[in-house]
Amino acid sequence: MSKRLTNILTPLIALLLGIIVGTIIMIFCGYNPAAAYAALWNGAFGNPYYFGEVIRQVTPYILAGLAVAFAFRVGLFNIGVEGQFLVGWLASVWVGLAFHLPKFIHLPLAILASIVAGALWAYIPGLLKARFRVHEVIVTIMMNYIALYTVNFFIQSVITNNKDRTPTIPGSASLASPWLQSITQYSRIHWGILLAIICCFIMWFLLEKTTRGFELRAVGFNQHAAHYAGMNVNKNIILSMVISGAFAGLAGAMEGLGTFGYIAIKSSFTGVGFNGIAVALLGGNTAFGVFFAALLFGALTVGALNMPLTAGVPNELVDIIIALIVFFVASSYIIRWFLERISKKEAK
Repeated sequence: MSKRLTNILTPLIALLLGIIVGTIIMIFCGYNPAAAYAALWNGAFGNPYYFGEVIRQVTPYILAGLAVAFAFRVGLFNIGVEGQFLVGWLASVWVGLAFHLPKFIHLPLAILASIVAGALWAYIPGLLKARFRVHEVIVTIMMNYIALYTVNFFIQSVITNNKDRTPTIPGSASLASPWLQSITQYSRIHWGILLAIICCFIMWFLLEKTTRGFELRAVGFNQHAAHYAGMNVNKNIILSMVISGAFAGLAGAMEGLGTFGYIAIKSSFTGVGFNGIAVALLGGNTAFGVFFAALLFGALTVGALNMPLTAGVPNELVDIIIALIVFFVASSYIIRWFLERISKKEAK
């Protein structure tokens, strides 16, 4: 069995195992799995509105997944996507409110602000990792909390006068699409999905088709070997974190300029950045794998809202299924070992 086929089968088997174990839990708790999954499907794809909401939810998941996956491919663990997501959200809304410009200038400027904010936020742990060998997991986790409370401070004390949310951005800075909304029964779908798809191609092209991408992947495989080959390891570590943070910041713009059109103070994390970790794992840390994994997670998230209404099943069970999927993906060594055993038996 080829390595490529193994890489494809592993997340699929993890998904199947997560669903099977989730079904067993439903039966044990006295719920009807068939009714639950039917409600989940109908809540995600049952009508155009639900489908539009799935695409809307998928959009930030794709970008958050790309942020995590890009860092993973370079041997780094960017657990700070949530914080980079929040500062990107804040920067996009701030620029959206601060300027009055034509749309062809205002919207790209707000998007660029989110990218720069996320990249700068990720630059700090990248610099500390490269220069002082401070573990990026610790720094990025702590910077999530710094981002959360810093963003809340700016919302209340800088952008507004002690209010819980900012004003709504003008149409010149909005990603909203009346046409897309009208064909999906006025869901909150917006043009950000196109940006997310473009970013999938950008990550694939950068890592697989460029010299810089080869260097980044080489650093991820073995930093010492990359150093002896003449590559600037520190520079590539910082660059990879900056690019990862740029994807995460752009994910924040999808919420600030697309879904909501404003930013409100947060009592806790949104969860988008942490779900990005699960999306990246299930997607095998590849650009196109992330796209399909985000589609699955978006469908589960939106479809779960219909489960208590039509099947009487608490939507927390979807969180359990997602956690099981992540567990089996994280245990992929066992799945790979099993597939290798089957491959050896077939060879004999």
